[in-house]
Amino acid sequence: MEKMHNLVIIGAGPAGIATAVESYILGIRDILLLEKDENHNSTIRKFYKDNKRVDKDWKGQKVELDGNIYFVDGTKESTLDFFEEVLAHHSVELRTHTEVQKIVKKEDGTFDVVTAQGTIPTRFVVVTIGRMGKPNKPSYKIPPKIRKRIHYTLDGCGEGEKVMVVGGGDSAIEYAVDLADRNEVTICYRRQTFRRANPTNQKDIAEAIEKGRVRALLGVDIVGLEESEDGCVKVLFEEKEPECFDRVVYAIGGTTPTGFLQSSGIEVVDGVPVHDENYMTNIDGLYVAGDITQESGGSIALGLNHGHKIAHHIMQRLDCKECRPLELLD
Repeated sequence: MEKMHNLVIIGAGPAGIATAVESYILGIRDILLLEKDENHNSTIRKFYKDNKRVDKDWKGQKVELDGNIYFVDGTKESTLDFFEEVLAHHSVELRTHTEVQKIVKKEDGTFDVVTAQGTIPTRFVVVTIGRMGKPNKPSYKIPPKIRKRIHYTLDGCGEGEKVMVVGGGDSAIEYAVDLADRNEVTICYRRQTFRRANPTNQKDIAEAIEKGRVRALLGVDIVGLEESEDGCVKVLFEEKEPECFDRVVYAIGGTTPTGFLQSSGIEVVDGVPVHDENYMTNIDGLYVAGDITQESGGSIALGLNHGHKIAHHIMQRLDCKECRPLELLD
């Protein structure tokens, strides 16, 4: 049987790593960080293109860091290296390829974290599953015969193809600009401007459209998809005639894993788990952190601060006779 842990954290993104490291710095031991994919920060690895800019603040969220992890703006690669180093300097167990099925609160106040491999007992649980781990899909049905031509990242996209990117945020713009180097690219967005995107991406897409590298369909709604006569994707629009594409890439954001949260007893209102000022949910000892606490996502800095706040709250509640706080981040 698994030993009793003091803290189990579900999701090894910035908020999860911050919760683990801040807790370790405070002297808490027996911390387990769970990740369903093969490595930490899987969202950054999967959904960020190479050399993508990664900012501490996101969409104008100016956040001063409260904790011991000093993160600065960088790239996809430098961000992954940074968190790799942070984990390497602290004795926090990272267990990958471990997907959590549910969290069960027991009568004695502890928890069982249930996975396909078995049950992990713990005193406290923090859920830091990101929204992008579950990308939004269109409301209309995708015919089975064309599903291999529908994507949510750039994986599977080749060269010399006619590709449509759907969305108007940072990821959609970055996908369109990147694909334009080797494909005929159209970006389709239901609004008239790309005002949701950061200034750099707004500049890049404007330049790509002006130079004819990307074609823009703005203020246009998609109502459905069909298979074309030649096996490609026939896109049906509300405002214009259908068009056919070799591939369609959806970059329309992510959703809170509501089903998982509710199956664990966490109340969810308008897509956001209910929590107090310490990010503890309606279940005593069960916390949430990161962008699932926000209606429209959150910055890396916000996730780091959540981890710092939660770690301090857990330390106050643990019987920390054996805790040996560290003075500084190693």
